Amino acid sequence: MTVLFGKMTMDWFEREGITVKFKKWISATAASLLLATSFVSTTPVAHADEKATTSIAEESIFDLLVDRFFNGSGTNDFDTNTKDPSKFAGGDFTGLQDKLKFIGEMGFTIVSIGPIFSTEKYDGSLLTSYTTIERHFGTTEEFQSVVEAYKAKNMSIMVDFPLNNVSPNHEWAKDSSKADWIASTNNGQVQWDLSNKAVQEALIQSATEFVSTYDVGGIRLTNIAEADIAFVNAMIAALKETKASLYVIANEESDADFDATFSPATADIYRNIFKNVDMDSSKLMEPFTGEKPTQIMVDSLETHRFTFDSATENMFPPTRLKMAMGALFMLPGIPVVQYGTEIAMNGEAKPDTHQLYNFKTDEELIDYIKNVQSLRNQSATLRKGDFEVITNDNGLLVFTRTSDEEKWVIMVNNTGKTQRVDLTPAQLGEGKMLNGILHEEKVRINEKEVYPVILDREMVEIYQVRNDEGLNMPYMVALGLVWVIFIGFVVIIIKRGKVRRQEQDVQQP
Repeated sequence: MTVLFGKMTMDWFEREGITVKFKKWISATAASLLLATSFVSTTPVAHADEKATTSIAEESIFDLLVDRFFNGSGTNDFDTNTKDPSKFAGGDFTGLQDKLKFIGEMGFTIVSIGPIFSTEKYDGSLLTSYTTIERHFGTTEEFQSVVEAYKAKNMSIMVDFPLNNVSPNHEWAKDSSKADWIASTNNGQVQWDLSNKAVQEALIQSATEFVSTYDVGGIRLTNIAEADIAFVNAMIAALKETKASLYVIANEESDADFDATFSPATADIYRNIFKNVDMDSSKLMEPFTGEKPTQIMVDSLETHRFTFDSATENMFPPTRLKMAMGALFMLPGIPVVQYGTEIAMNGEAKPDTHQLYNFKTDEELIDYIKNVQSLRNQSATLRKGDFEVITNDNGLLVFTRTSDEEKWVIMVNNTGKTQRVDLTPAQLGEGKMLNGILHEEKVRINEKEVYPVILDREMVEIYQVRNDEGLNMPYMVALGLVWVIFIGFVVIIIKRGKVRRQEQDVQQP
């Protein structure tokens, strides 16, 4: 209606000679009334948090590799080859800073950038130092600039710190006085003797010095399989003593005191549930059985891509990814999304799964992630509220997230047909209604005293439970006033036009 009013009416004003001052008055009047209606609109909005995020359970992680993301500076492009997926491609810290807005708009709060220490391989899997920054990625000043830039936008940088499997050219391995630090050399990698106290002390010192030098928000310890729990716990304690707010996690299973749990089975569970419709979802709750928050994902940088799995099932990957992302961001875990998932990157094994990021792809899935994460970031209830499953039946999933302030119902129809679930006042409360956020559907109680929630196949909807106040009378009144003004001035214009034409007819000989 605003377009109609703005275009048609102004054209009439021009034709009928209405003064500029008068046109401005009517435009301002209409705009004021329309603005007033926006404040009484029945469209629900998530409650903004009053306090900053304080728990890793409320975070979401975007997992990337510096070399594969974006090349922002040519000064460090030596020995690069974008045609050979096993070589360095040129991604750097400057590129991360250039794409800060891109990542931030998707709503991620932690950006995990992999290992950044000197390495012989693009993914940091052949470290040669625990102190020197990889020069392909940029300088120490550029890295510090990235950390500060992301922190200024309420995002933190997380860095991988591998405890083992380094290059034979690692500075420690080449030091003859540290020969007893090496337990073995397999597959072209050095394995440290992690039971050696000197090795433990050196690793802890390197990690804590890094954290004290750079204001990172998290450390992910990797290659920890050979480390005993007491040593890992000592390292975690030392890191947190260096920086109390630091998150410390792992990408392997461990009973150590990490801030979050991890299990490779988690990615398998969700990959198998969402790669196709009507899949067995009985294991959906398994990742949430522990006391600590768990990292939830559909793939990792060490596995084949989710797109590969869904394409193998002859399914359309973007639709499958919407299903997976819509559920993961609403479930009570820490969503971990690998770079490229949001553009349906494919690949069965690395380095093919570590492709260069293509910023020219369709943004439909990116926009979807923005919308879902925006809700999650605005609502503490969606991040840490109570979680209750109402229905979980071979792809049809309905659950609630509840707090003292609000209640949400999330419906995931990962089946091959339209589904209906009848919710009751006992589940939602008396005098309520459901307001769909993604597809803007409103559900009210019917004559059978139930709330019939109906959703098409392969769709996710997030409903906010609100008091059912019926028609929004202030909105209707304001809207009516706009139309009255509009019609009134149309009548005036028509009458004035008739008078002018009669005057012109009289003046003609």
